[in-house]
Amino acid sequence: MPREELVQAAEELKHASTNVSGDVKDRLESQADTLSDLAEADHGPDHGRLDRIMHSLSELKSDVDEETEERIESAYDHVKAHRETVSGV
Repeated sequence: MPREELVQAAEELKHASTNVSGDVKDRLESQADTLSDLAEADHGPDHGRLDRIMHSLSELKSDVDEETEERIESAYDHVKAHRETVSGV
């Protein structure tokens, strides 16, 4: 069963990656792939993993234009929403 918030986050990052190039494009695509994998994994990611992803997305926002930043922010919000459903810390 896919984790819908992570699927949505991955889609946002895939769209965001079409507007950039170089290292930023590679990082966005890598995060999108990671989120897609986590969405389909048998066991979901823990708080630490989600926090690292959210931190990475926050860093990426400073290297892009406004439209791409909005996509990254949307992805961040989806990851945050999923994180709120994870038990633990």
